[in-house]
Amino acid sequence: MAVNRRQFLLGGLAAAATTIGLVGCAPGSGSSGGGASSGGGDLTFAWWGNDVRNKNTTSAIDAYKQANPGVSISPQPGEWASYWDKLATQVAGNTAPDIIQMDMAYISEYGNRGALLDLSGVNTSKFVDGTVESGKINDTLYGVNAGINTVTIMANPKVFEKAGMDLPDDTTWTWDSLIDTAAEVASKAKLTFGAASLFNSDAMFSAYLRQNGKQLFTAQGLGFEAGDAQAWFDLMVKGQKAGAIGTPAQLTEEATKSLDQSTLAVGTGAMQTYWSNQVEALNKAAGTELKILRFPSLAGKATERKAWYKASMLWSASARTKNPDAVVALIDWWVNSTESANINLAERGVPANGDIQSAITPKLSGAQQGVLKFINDIKPELSDTPIAPPPGGGKLGDVMLRYQTEVLFGRQSTADAAQKFVDEMKSNLQG
Repeated sequence: MAVNRRQFLLGGLAAAATTIGLVGCAPGSGSSGGGASSGGGDLTFAWWGNDVRNKNTTSAIDAYKQANPGVSISPQPGEWASYWDKLATQVAGNTAPDIIQMDMAYISEYGNRGALLDLSGVNTSKFVDGTVESGKINDTLYGVNAGINTVTIMANPKVFEKAGMDLPDDTTWTWDSLIDTAAEVASKAKLTFGAASLFNSDAMFSAYLRQNGKQLFTAQGLGFEAGDAQAWFDLMVKGQKAGAIGTPAQLTEEATKSLDQSTLAVGTGAMQTYWSNQVEALNKAAGTELKILRFPSLAGKATERKAWYKASMLWSASARTKNPDAVVALIDWWVNSTESANINLAERGVPANGDIQSAITPKLSGAQQGVLKFINDIKPELSDTPIAPPPGGGKLGDVMLRYQTEVLFGRQSTADAAQKFVDEMKSNLQG
């Protein structure tokens, strides 16, 4: 669904841009979109999620309405697979929800086309360093961090025990030693994967680039060249030949699987790339407690990893809302009140507000407390916060996987695939 969804989004946004250009995008303008048509506090609220998130979000909305009886909120829950199609259609048709759960991959698509409200009125003064910038596009706050995330490598201790191996020291390993470890555990435990979803992860590619002084994206566009991509592709080929990351067919099949069917969940892999807020779901799917590991560094020094905090998701709002003050008030309550935090806990990631983190810690599950500890432990390893992907940049992961597949099946060299990958991404950003 990813490719079609993103293609649809881009097409929908193009239509949205035309619509916005024709009728203007100032908050409170006389349009017919952006939520209910009457009342200073009538809001529509859209999000994607699972049963737990749906329950928490509905409970939080009810709590807010009870405390603010003059506010009416119409919930619009959805699923990831259809959420972006629907949102693109709503924006193009001038019926966007007032409050929008947003993803880093798409915030520039909407923000740069005038579809999102400036949320500088939300109080972010107590947010942890590096967590506000995620939602800024050209210095305007179009998204408020809904939860802190960081990219990790999850490991199954039972698999390593079966292989007669200790878990790797994630403060000293390098990309090469990760490949060696993955190959060894796969061989000894007779696994499909030693490390899955590693090289086709745009987050892991970002980490590798950052350690080499580059970025996925800069304010000028693509932040890397073909030689940088080729080095990453070469490392992938090394891992595949070593037996660390599965066969080409297994790799491409794994990229399409849901979390509960992933190699780590079903026990056919030792390690896999995931975001930190997915730990609890993975533990449940795997039926065991997994270990959170840092991604490697070039020289085996964790303080040189160039790690970063990513917004697991963001709160954004329609630029065409008729109730901008009510929208800002609700988002402010959502990220800064203990009442909201006690309902939502860390389901959307660790709260960005440091005071709120402390308030809810005793109520978090064991897995969530482990995530919070990991988030705090890596503070000395953090570098600058990457900018949001520019329009067209959200397709990078899909494009990279396509060219990696060509390499793994021997249809293209790493040099040719890397050049075509870079050329296509530059074209996407220009388009």
